[in-house]
Amino acid sequence: MTPERRSEGPVTIAATATAVPPFCIGQDEVRAYLQRVFSLDGARLQAMLAIVGHSEVNQRYCVQPIDDIIEPRPLDEISRAYAEHSVRLGAEVTADCLARAGLPPTAVDLVITVSCTGVMIPSLDAHLANRFGFRPDVRRLPITELGCAAGASALARAADFLRAYSGATVLIVAVELPSLTFQRHDTSQANLISSILFGDGAAAVVVVGHEGRGPRIVRTESYLFPRSLDAMGFDLKEGGFHIVLSREVPDMIRERVRGLVDGFLARAGLRREELSAFIVHPGGQKLLCFIEEELGLTRQDTECSWHVLREYGNQSSASVLFVLHEWLARHTPASGAHGLLAAFGPGFSADMLLLRWD
Repeated sequence: MTPERRSEGPVTIAATATAVPPFCIGQDEVRAYLQRVFSLDGARLQAMLAIVGHSEVNQRYCVQPIDDIIEPRPLDEISRAYAEHSVRLGAEVTADCLARAGLPPTAVDLVITVSCTGVMIPSLDAHLANRFGFRPDVRRLPITELGCAAGASALARAADFLRAYSGATVLIVAVELPSLTFQRHDTSQANLISSILFGDGAAAVVVVGHEGRGPRIVRTESYLFPRSLDAMGFDLKEGGFHIVLSREVPDMIRERVRGLVDGFLARAGLRREELSAFIVHPGGQKLLCFIEEELGLTRQDTECSWHVLREYGNQSSASVLFVLHEWLARHTPASGAHGLLAAFGPGFSADMLLLRWD
């Protein structure tokens, strides 16, 4: 049974896992298909090909071969593909993450599932509960509309639950399949950029309400940018999801990220110079460069974010969890070290977490 409500206790990231589908698309294929698929004039085509080269996205993964992805399909067919592949990838990372944590499925008290690239009712968490045999009283929280920020937000909601229910266990599963949102006949800048930037993938995190070897989540905050509703999102139309992506997003973050981070840290009694880890959502190369400039970071500080961008592209909510997985695999901070985890998404919003290694 879910533990009864108690006083606040430690919140620890016990394990992480990631998975990608089998089909990989490299830069050369992107260049070739841009020329084949979209009706662009010479100057605009050359501009888009230049963006491919500067994107820092060397490859991405997709749930279907690229020749299938580029063909227009009705929404019901897209929805069936989303359900099939999200359950498959979600089950893969769930099994891996629980094994890494050394926990049976019956230990899970709350399962949070995250995705913005499709809709399932019943939601993914119900499918996972049936497949893995979660307890009948397991609590479920599907998060569907926070976009790229949702991986960080899910960690924050897990921390809220575990501070209320000490000793409990939360499983987070993020599955994003942006390849299924591809729109062949949409030549808007937003759609063209998304066809260069986004990739499919899944990530999972087990968070526990007791001490452990992983980092603790010690503080969380969210920030909603005023008058920014049209900066990012999706329009759901007859042919599926059409991305909304303002070219102003990197500049919006550049203008505010220093104040947001410094204020967040100040309320915890810390300064940027005291941080040992920067786990940042890799929204794109321009965004990462602006964050480095504004926060005074080196490429070494953000290397895990760049690695995820290069090897997987932007995987929306799963991306920051990929960066977390990569960072934990590469680093063993000293006791008492602090780190920042941050992601940005539609709304327009920012979610930040302060981590500490004890």
